[in-house]
Amino acid sequence: MISPRFASTIKPSSKPSNFCPGCGHSIILKNLGQIISDLKIEKKTVFPIDIGCSLLAWDFFDVDTFQTHHGRTTAAAVGQKRARPDAIILAYMGDGGGYAIGLQNLVHACYRNENITVILVNNTMFSMTGGQMAPTSLPHEVTSSSPDGAFTQDKPFYGPEMLAREAHDGAYIARAAVSNPGQMKAYMQKAIQNQIDGKGFSFVEVLSYCPTNWKTNAEQTIRFLEKMKETFPVGEIKNPSLSSRAHSTSSG
Repeated sequence: MISPRFASTIKPSSKPSNFCPGCGHSIILKNLGQIISDLKIEKKTVFPIDIGCSLLAWDFFDVDTFQTHHGRTTAAAVGQKRARPDAIILAYMGDGGGYAIGLQNLVHACYRNENITVILVNNTMFSMTGGQMAPTSLPHEVTSSSPDGAFTQDKPFYGPEMLAREAHDGAYIARAAVSNPGQMKAYMQKAIQNQIDGKGFSFVEVLSYCPTNWKTNAEQTIRFLEKMKETFPVGEIKNPSLSSRAHSTSSG
């Protein structure tokens, strides 16, 4: 029972989280919302989101938002940017949508240096559909579709590193983790600023928690993310400020 003395100062959230307890999406979206507000780009932002856990992000921001077919978020984001060059396009997706069914669109958007920002959440599996093995599953990781361990052999899929090999000098590519929100926020803001500055493709992979499908308690969840960081090193992989020259973007 809230005391009448404090009732007027306590406001319940108008948008309660629909994510599972312990999910990292809420941490990512909170920081993304702060960046949008700090940069004062609310009226210019377009937020395409993929099917999967990422689609639950549609209910949190007062910006133009649309959901795409699974894996088509990058392509839709490119179309929006070409139709509205002055808009700030923030594509949001999971590792399944970006690295599995949507990999072709992601690679070619990077290769063409499309002036959009992509934020991809890596929790090592297809989470909304029950925790199946994904391109990012760790070697021998047990998932609902690999009960004897994921058959990724020596290594899983390294998305940022692959994109960096094909990216133009103007591209910004990084990997962060929800366990370090300050660093994660800084990388996402740099990625968005890179688009604002017209330098080209920007991409941030974020290592995130999924205790529901990992079947972990709080301590085990934190340990699993640390294991992920040993496999997927965090840091800036490509920063245009360190490049010798910049390429113009294909979308103006």
